[in-house]
Amino acid sequence: MILPDNAIRALAQENDMIDPFVDGQKRDGVISYGLSSFGYDMRIAGEFRVFTPNIYNSVVDPKKIDERAMVEYDVDDHILIPPNSYVLGRSVEYFRMPDNLLAIVLGKSTYARSGIIVNVTPLEPGWEGHVTIEIGNATPLPAKVYADEGIAQVVFLKGETPDTSYADKQGKYQHQRGITLPRMED
Repeated sequence: MILPDNAIRALAQENDMIDPFVDGQKRDGVISYGLSSFGYDMRIAGEFRVFTPNIYNSVVDPKKIDERAMVEYDVDDHILIPPNSYVLGRSVEYFRMPDNLLAIVLGKSTYARSGIIVNVTPLEPGWEGHVTIEIGNATPLPAKVYADEGIAQVVFLKGETPDTSYADKQGKYQHQRGITLPRMED
């Protein structure tokens, strides 16, 4: 079952599932965010990590990321993503997923229609943290992403409680704060 606004609101207000929670959509002069009829439009915070060619001749290796290949930016209003480039960001909201919910995150059409691709892995039952957001600029021009505005829609799917939640298995991205880089299990 896909959760409607009233169920999302109840979980956010009674179980602190989304913090901070914006009840209803904010859209005047901004890329919309907040509660919608069948989802929640999360915002992107003003902190980013941009992959940048550097003197270290780094290779992007998901098993052992070289942090020297990334430049950190904190912005008040927006970031310009270089052409054909990629950045990491994080959600403003902190999510606490109940054990019987899975969330799928989809990029907003405003960005998709501008050649900006948003990718996020599912939010698993029992997981909690800031969402690390992958943003690609597929255009040959610099692309602007606005801080503290909508970036993606979270759709909540209710099912049976699994035998093992993300919290139970002590997942490597549990309780993440800020932008979290790839990790390998120890």
